[in-house]
Amino acid sequence: MRRRSSSRGASGTAPRNVFGAGRGRARALVPEVPLVPGAMRYNEKELQALSRQPAELAAELGMRGPKKGSVVKRRLVKLVVNFLFYFRTDEAEPVGALLLERCRVAREEPSNFSISFIEDPERKYYFECCSEEQCEEWTEALRRASYEFMRRSLIFYRKEIQKMTGKDPLEQFGISEEARFQLSSLKA
Repeated sequence: MRRRSSSRGASGTAPRNVFGAGRGRARALVPEVPLVPGAMRYNEKELQALSRQPAELAAELGMRGPKKGSVVKRRLVKLVVNFLFYFRTDEAEPVGALLLERCRVAREEPSNFSISFIEDPERKYYFECCSEEQCEEWTEALRRASYEFMRRSLIFYRKEIQKMTGKDPLEQFGISEEARFQLSSLKA
């Protein structure tokens, strides 16, 4: 695959979809995080390898992109860590991927949900499930998949282990003083 340079919009951010949106097989990865110094970078081959990993949740869902006038299409949707990959139902390579960071997952109807992003709330992806139960399963899994959720959970369990044992469980790994793992950084 060829590498395509990303273009900045007026807001200084790249599109939320990490794969190129064009037609054809020669899609390239495009970062979906703000294009600022220190922003996350993606290795195309590693991201494609991640898309082949076992999914925490996978199903064929109806999906509609954020473009005006887009229509619902059947896609195989696969949640792997904090990426939501989506595939054409007859292809092995993903059409796109959404990084589930700084996003909002919301129920739209009993069996539909959407994903929007804090930096660009108008840019919403809509998903149609087969049932309310399936929709609930997806919305819960997507909410738990974010780094923010995992960090809050780590801090909570770190604090609980410290209460029970009197020892910091991260100390043995030499990372107990890192700011991102500080107990005081958890907002009440």
